[in-house]
Amino acid sequence: MKKSFIVFLFLSIFFIFAYLFYKQGLLPVDKNSKETKIFVIKRGESLNSIINNLYRQNLIRNRLVFYFLVKKLGIERKIQAGDFRLSASMDSETIAKNLTKGTLDVWITIIEGLRKEEIAQIINKNFSIPESEFLKYAKEGYLFPDTYLIPKDATAESIVKILTNNFYRRFNKELQQKAEKKRLTEEEVIIIASLVEREAKYDEDKQKVASIILKRLKNDWPLQIDAAVQYALGYQPQERSWWKKYLTQKDLEIESPYNTYKNKGLTPGPICNPGLNSIKAVIDASENTPYWYYLSDKTGRMHYSKTLEQHNENIRKYLQ
Repeated sequence: MKKSFIVFLFLSIFFIFAYLFYKQGLLPVDKNSKETKIFVIKRGESLNSIINNLYRQNLIRNRLVFYFLVKKLGIERKIQAGDFRLSASMDSETIAKNLTKGTLDVWITIIEGLRKEEIAQIINKNFSIPESEFLKYAKEGYLFPDTYLIPKDATAESIVKILTNNFYRRFNKELQQKAEKKRLTEEEVIIIASLVEREAKYDEDKQKVASIILKRLKNDWPLQIDAAVQYALGYQPQERSWWKKYLTQKDLEIESPYNTYKNKGLTPGPICNPGLNSIKAVIDASENTPYWYYLSDKTGRMHYSKTLEQHNENIRKYLQ
């Protein structure tokens, strides 16, 4: 009997302590604080990481208590990526529930190789900005592929500015100077990088493809790049794509300054928005490559050849 009483007493003390610990952990860090902070949750960020960041930024008292609170409320899967205006004067439950509400900004991801019309579709979907409005300000090649956190109330013009400013942050002075040493203008780098982006699926192929393009330009050969013809053809309603999958002989005869089978030299402008790896590939490329030809097989792997005979053999081997 005495032993049972001791166990009961011990458990009572434990639960009272746990209850007080839990209640204390829910309180605001500083109820008198009048400051607010912008707290950012990245896409795919784990609950543990979010809790650690809240604690690090002095927004919650206790990580373990906050974890149990989220589980108790059943909101773990409702927490959104984005940024939130929080304060140390908020209690833990208020903070937890705020993380499930609409964020101040919107996350968007622009992958490499999209043309400006495809990016306009992404902007329209996330911000309800008409595609035509975005395209008024968008400049092909300069809408840098990346993941962005953009204000909900952003305008088409301000979004284009965010993407373009990021382009110049990434295509920095060092890369610009390296391009100048190779006698390449900014526009030439971006045009060639856009061709490389669409032609080479894997990073290890980008510099080789860029080298072949430079060699052909130097020797006044037509570039004969399918991606440029795809760009000229534009939107394909049947495929619901801006990039026609299979080109016909008739497609290769289209009258367009972007048809690199009929016109020598570079296209009038970029055909998509290239990523940093493609830009660097152009700057690091050498026109002294031994290869004149390349082709991509059905898996996207590149095959290079020094002569037309070798190229035709690769066509027979990998494409027929």
